Amino acid sequence: MDELFYSPFFGIFLSLGAYGIGIWLCKKLRFSFANPILFAIFIIVSTLLLFDIPVEAYNAGGDFIRLFLPPATAALALAVYRQLDTLKKNWLPIFFGCLAGCLVAIGSIFLLCHIFGLDEKILLSLVPKSVTTPVAMPLSEQVGGIVSISIIAVLIAGLTGAVFSPFLIRFFRIKNPVVRGIAIGTCSHALGTSKALEIGEVEGAMSGLALNISALITVLLLQVFF
Repeated sequence: MDELFYSPFFGIFLSLGAYGIGIWLCKKLRFSFANPILFAIFIIVSTLLLFDIPVEAYNAGGDFIRLFLPPATAALALAVYRQLDTLKKNWLPIFFGCLAGCLVAIGSIFLLCHIFGLDEKILLSLVPKSVTTPVAMPLSEQVGGIVSISIIAVLIAGLTGAVFSPFLIRFFRIKNPVVRGIAIGTCSHALGTSKALEIGEVEGAMSGLALNISALITVLLLQVFF
């Protein structure tokens, strides 16, 4: 049985199966806050705890899936290319929107860590929370953070953006699709972008662009200050 759990196929099929069930549940529930990734996380964690399966066993396949993160992020460039005219018309507000989002994301981490008295290592682990995972992991290592905490922070930022962005768009009555996309991509990277693509083609393209610009800005800011 241990050989089965430590097989790469176990982690791969558990991940795909959990995500498939998550999609099915979302279609059945038809609840605005339902998200297949959230359901998948709950199913995977519950399975590992219920059968006392080590995380290392799951990672044998989970690490293989993680190899697809960088090319999946790069593939978002196709959506951006399709909206090239929109980008040319709005490049200045797009850049400054991403810059403002990055400054708020990093500044809020500094402020909250100071208020709650968290040490510098935790602060450095949380700083990359709003950039995509393939960038956040090496960035966290470089500045002296804890990679596992950074991954959790990135996941939480992405999920909250994916779950709450449609509600916030309606609540603040944001009509411009470019603004919608930039806001989602800047604060909740690839997971948010998956939701932005559901909202609209322009939103998805701008969100994909924003996550890459925000990642670059965050890296440059951390290079300057750390």
